Amino acid sequence: MSGTRTGVLLAAAVLPSPCSQAAEQTAENAKPVRSIRVELPHQEHNAIKQSWPGIGCWFWTKDEFEPEGYKRFLDLHEKHSAFRLLTTSIRHPVEVTDPKVHDQIKRAALYARDRDMQIVMDLDVRLARQAFKDRYPEELQELLRLREVALKDAGEVSLAVESIGFGDHYTFAAPPYNPVSGRLVRVYSWIAGPQGIEPDSVQDITGRCKVVEATAKGVKVSIPCGDQDKGRTACVLAGFSLFTPDVFAPHLTEFERGIVKQYADVPLAGACKDEWGFPGRFGPRTDDLWFSGFMAEAYAKRRPGRDLVRDMLLMSKGEKGRENERAAAINHSMEMNWQRNGEIEAEFYAAVKDVFGAEAMVATHPTWFSFPDKNEVFKNGLDWWAAKRDLAQTDEAAPFCARTALAKKWHAPLWYNMYYDRALKLYEEDIWRHALGGGRINFHPLWPHPVEKLRTALLGGPLLQADCRIRLLNYISTACVDCPVAVVFGHPCAVNWTGPALADVGLGVSNGLWQEGFYADLIPSSEIASGNLKLGEDGCIQYGPQRYAAAVLYHPQYERPAVAEFFRKCAAGKTALFRVGEWSVDFDGQPFDGKAGLPAEMKAAGDGASCAREVIAQLKAAGIEPQTPCTMRGAAGYPASMMPRPSGQCRLLDGTVIIASGEKDAMGDPIQKTITVSGCPVSVDAIGIAAARLGKDGKLQALACGGLKSFKAGEVTIELAERADVALWRDKAGSWRGILQGYDGPVPEALAKITADWTRLSVPVPLK
Repeated sequence: MSGTRTGVLLAAAVLPSPCSQAAEQTAENAKPVRSIRVELPHQEHNAIKQSWPGIGCWFWTKDEFEPEGYKRFLDLHEKHSAFRLLTTSIRHPVEVTDPKVHDQIKRAALYARDRDMQIVMDLDVRLARQAFKDRYPEELQELLRLREVALKDAGEVSLAVESIGFGDHYTFAAPPYNPVSGRLVRVYSWIAGPQGIEPDSVQDITGRCKVVEATAKGVKVSIPCGDQDKGRTACVLAGFSLFTPDVFAPHLTEFERGIVKQYADVPLAGACKDEWGFPGRFGPRTDDLWFSGFMAEAYAKRRPGRDLVRDMLLMSKGEKGRENERAAAINHSMEMNWQRNGEIEAEFYAAVKDVFGAEAMVATHPTWFSFPDKNEVFKNGLDWWAAKRDLAQTDEAAPFCARTALAKKWHAPLWYNMYYDRALKLYEEDIWRHALGGGRINFHPLWPHPVEKLRTALLGGPLLQADCRIRLLNYISTACVDCPVAVVFGHPCAVNWTGPALADVGLGVSNGLWQEGFYADLIPSSEIASGNLKLGEDGCIQYGPQRYAAAVLYHPQYERPAVAEFFRKCAAGKTALFRVGEWSVDFDGQPFDGKAGLPAEMKAAGDGASCAREVIAQLKAAGIEPQTPCTMRGAAGYPASMMPRPSGQCRLLDGTVIIASGEKDAMGDPIQKTITVSGCPVSVDAIGIAAARLGKDGKLQALACGGLKSFKAGEVTIELAERADVALWRDKAGSWRGILQGYDGPVPEALAKITADWTRLSVPVPLK
């Protein structure tokens, strides 16, 4: 068991351990600590070996940049929260490369560390856009806007293409991603027929066009016409550079690493990269495409002999007889984009580890709109599974099936979701839903909400006290929640706007399964090529530590033949195979007979709902028990998907069985029942949380209970006169270690008989 009183082990400097301090005192007079971290067994695959702490968000506005302006937030949260990590970002018009900003952050980090909190600072390049532009003015992101005009048989026509800007939380108080320049990239003309652009009619007419205006406001082009233009249409491709780095900028990762190095002297617990990708667009159009000269170079390297600008015309407008070629161009372009975004995430991860140490936290989440719809597709190409982290992280209303899959990808015992909504009552319910789906909340203040109240929005009421009760699970949970089904969605098809399933990742299947308590992981087919989704030695399809009883291949259109080969190998194994959707064209636009290529053992289902029913029947026949039934649930106005009810039961891959109930009371409902854990009966009387893990010999290995009154499992019987929050586990040496939370009296005799090694945890006081 390990932890620190004045700093977490995610820091470069290791400070005194509260567990060591507690051991030096007797359990009777030990002073409670705000938080601890304990060493978890079976974390061989993880960079982080300790239990994860409470995490909250901190947003710096003008007040934090006043002299000692950071103190108010930290003083309040030291007393009224149990947060140990603060994912911190700036909402003020300054840049992180400014030495004055660095110095203020350093002062805050030192002050936080003395109060058992540490800062995970947002050091994303978007918080230093002016510095990047000053150094690399030719490496800004471009948007290519394709606009049409009818040509005439004489005279000239003109077309003006207006620019457009974008914004997000990084531009909340800073300048938006506005255009800084405009240029004419190319002009094409063609003959338009009843079924689109006529074959072989496209001509490059850029050379005879006159640029009337090319500024940040717009590009205006004059096109002289003649007899040859009668009945033809022209398309102006105008490029606008925006005030943000180009995703394909050659110096981007080097510059961002420099930012991280600038903070090497600051006692940070890590650094954030939040919602990375192209600037977000709501309702994206396919005649506005992300572009840059560096992107064009990468595309030409990937597809020798191809020209990205010409292919963008094909991708955007389509041409009769070239449908498959168009699909292939989109496949390559979108894959190139999400892979590059994943590469940038990995480089940032490496930089943070190099500067702050192997146990530094890389936060926060790659999810932007938090839902796999068209907005997210054009933001990052659904790169969620490629954004390297130690801990699975999402935000808002990201589907639980994606959260659990990310936990498997990173071998994390938990996932964290940066959550906000309009009212505390919603938090008080969803905190229990998170727990029953194998996750925890990274607490974002109420939103929408007055900015001046962001510092105190969560500190009143029972919410953060309930979180402390749930955090008892963190000390005994060594593995993520069990999801016996893999829904493998066709990544190329989901991001291709010419195919049958744009932004359709199989939530119909997943929702149908979760609704009945059969948890499923949502995984892109690209994880097959990366080697992460594989056939395990035991014959089961495997993702991280999870082995699947069933797997669904969802819309394989545009896949590479290697995907069919993978499932043919899996057909002789132990995982039942299902498919939704046809497969007639491969990734490169070549005809492909998916029915013949995929194994005969893979059962075809008509649609998502029917597929879910067939999978459930298969699971029931195999004797797999459901977990907590689910309901459709969103957050803060985002789309809904299936999430566990706030009262139920789940199981972890390490054999831990968890009962959680907060449906009626924010602090937890009474639990009085007998459950089966590893084939043995376990009886418990507790409040809110009751969890147990038994060894192969049937002996108790760990328990966590809120408001524990009584517990019986095999030879262990606990009867308490007064309820107490308790966590109890065996350490590496096999010795019992325990936590008493919010308990003022002597260690109860029933607990003292088990071990003398107890650490006392305090519970934060609600702000009045």
